[in-house]
Amino acid sequence: MPRLQPWFSDFFFEPLTEDVEELLARFQQTDSVRYEVFSAIWREMRFSDVFLGINRVSDSKGFSRVTLATAVKYFLPPYSYQIRVGGLYLMFAFYHTQLTKPPVQIRLALRDWNQVEKFLKDSVESGHLDVVYIYRKLVETKAIHYTAMPHFLAFQRQKKPQKEKVCAEFLGRATAVQDLLSAEVLEEIVHIQNWYKKLKEASTEVPDHASMTHQDLAAQIKDCLTGFVAWQEKTFTRDKNIKIEEEEEEEEEEESSSRAKLLASIKQKSYSGVQQVSKSRRHRQAEVVDSASSGGEQVQETRSGRRPKPPSLRARTWKSLGMMEDDNELQAWLLSAPEQRDRLPLRRSQAHKP
Repeated sequence: MPRLQPWFSDFFFEPLTEDVEELLARFQQTDSVRYEVFSAIWREMRFSDVFLGINRVSDSKGFSRVTLATAVKYFLPPYSYQIRVGGLYLMFAFYHTQLTKPPVQIRLALRDWNQVEKFLKDSVESGHLDVVYIYRKLVETKAIHYTAMPHFLAFQRQKKPQKEKVCAEFLGRATAVQDLLSAEVLEEIVHIQNWYKKLKEASTEVPDHASMTHQDLAAQIKDCLTGFVAWQEKTFTRDKNIKIEEEEEEEEEEESSSRAKLLASIKQKSYSGVQQVSKSRRHRQAEVVDSASSGGEQVQETRSGRRPKPPSLRARTWKSLGMMEDDNELQAWLLSAPEQRDRLPLRRSQAHKP
């Protein structure tokens, strides 16, 4: 039976990369490198659930390798220091939450060891002890496997790793210009310039007005580099502020649009509850009838469009004799009150004929 292909790539998994970038973006917005902040975001997103739902042991091991390789990618340059710290925390979290027994180790190529040492040195100098502690814990638990290649290779399996898109927001700014501003570099430039002047004075063949360097070269370089760094800081800050303003405007637009949709839905529901009246009945008017109840309730009734019924012969006879008929309805024969029974005319039943 042929082996089924895994549902993820051997080097990276695109949905996992998107989730990891979202987590790192939230961590970047906090402007912090503390592990406490990262762990809170991790628990909020329930990121440890990425290992659930894998039944086969081989797929579980392969997916664990992919998750750890994704974390290592953000732990190495060219990303900024905060993103690299987030990558280290991801390595620690993925290693301790994977379901594979024994756990899959983190593959760290030897060509990247210089970058790791520089990263640890910068962390110690900056006083970020959380970063150093997490890395030391990985080393003590033997979670790191120092290898020649960053990805797992097998016999007769030559595959080139697929190229992934680099998130531009996570990239660190170029530090080469800032490295030139160090005191050691400037002192070295001044020393070289002074040595050049001494050699020129000692030589009799070179004229005095001939010079291959500028006067006060170190001061000019320092002024140029300082101006560039100031411009860089101003540009990045402005771009960040513009991005924050755009996000706030988008949120306000979304809130206004949601509010408008809510009002429209309420109006639609209220309009749909009103019954439509036909055109032939729109000219009819409604009358309000006041009931004589104790509560004084008012009942609004609409008369039908029929013509009023003409008075009966009995009513016309009473009217012609000058006698007014009682408004109240007469009760059944011989079952009414005595005062009403005396006023009612006697009727002979047709059933008892003489």
